[in-house]
Amino acid sequence: MSDTRRTKVLIIGSGPAGYTAGVYASRAMLEPILVQGIEPGGQLTTTTEVENWPGDTEVQGPDLMVRMEAHAKAMGTEIIGDIITSLDLDTRPYKAHGDSGTVYEADAIILATGARAKWLGLPSEEKFKGFGVSACATCDGFFYRNQEIVVVGGGNTAVEEALFLTNFASKVTLIHRRDELRAEKILQDRLFKNPKIEMLWDHGLEEVTGTENPLGVEGVRVRNVKTGEVTEIPAKGVFIAIGHAPANELVKDKLETHMGGYVVTKPDSTETSIPGVFAAGDLTDHKYRQAVTSAGMGCMAALEAERWLAEQDLDEGKDETEPLGYGAPVEPAAE
Repeated sequence: MSDTRRTKVLIIGSGPAGYTAGVYASRAMLEPILVQGIEPGGQLTTTTEVENWPGDTEVQGPDLMVRMEAHAKAMGTEIIGDIITSLDLDTRPYKAHGDSGTVYEADAIILATGARAKWLGLPSEEKFKGFGVSACATCDGFFYRNQEIVVVGGGNTAVEEALFLTNFASKVTLIHRRDELRAEKILQDRLFKNPKIEMLWDHGLEEVTGTENPLGVEGVRVRNVKTGEVTEIPAKGVFIAIGHAPANELVKDKLETHMGGYVVTKPDSTETSIPGVFAAGDLTDHKYRQAVTSAGMGCMAALEAERWLAEQDLDEGKDETEPLGYGAPVEPAAE
């Protein structure tokens, strides 16, 4: 028999958005439950040095997430190591089914499942992740000052990353499998005019090469897709820029999405197309994708959930002898 847990606010996801939502929901005395998901801590757990988190000149990504988890827990968030496999959003209380067999019932839900960078799937790519291989130029570009680096991709993301990286690198080689870019023309114009960027057309990344001890990137091997010729290119950093995919599996058929699957929220809000369901962080953010903006949206989602719950008559239609499972019973108004 499955266990059933009841909460006013269920937070799904444990990156900066989820943990910040936990802090604010706890401070609002909502006693939230946070289910961590398949990757506790989110994308920052695969990042080494973080230098753009306010208040920390430098912090290790995993350490930052441990601190955020501890903060949410100290405020009163109940953190559970479970994975939500499906959601029932047709009627309230909403139901979230955990892989553990637990069913979580909630009057409001904050979705903070994040997004995942798309990768090529190469063993060497996986080996050097966080040690020279990255999918975020704004996160890691600073570490490659006066170094040669490569960017892989041909869309807006790749061109924007390449342009941004010229602020640090001595040379950026953009590797693309085709003979023309898919990026917007205005971005292409900027790219082609930048003297630090060199295009390598009709090539695909075959392997990332580097040192073992310490682990670090030294270059890449690329193959000409037309001739099969293999070329080695020296590089200290490799940025895979073939796009991001929002982790929307739970809601892609339930909530309105756009821009390749990102959850749509109302302007200047975290409200989704279903009342009482809020989305924060990279699940909804196709533009910035930064830890600090995700945390900000987690704050917004918790505050909006608190206000939304305050507007609901949670006892409507319920027998007064059957309390909701939290808080004190409401006393009848004096005559």
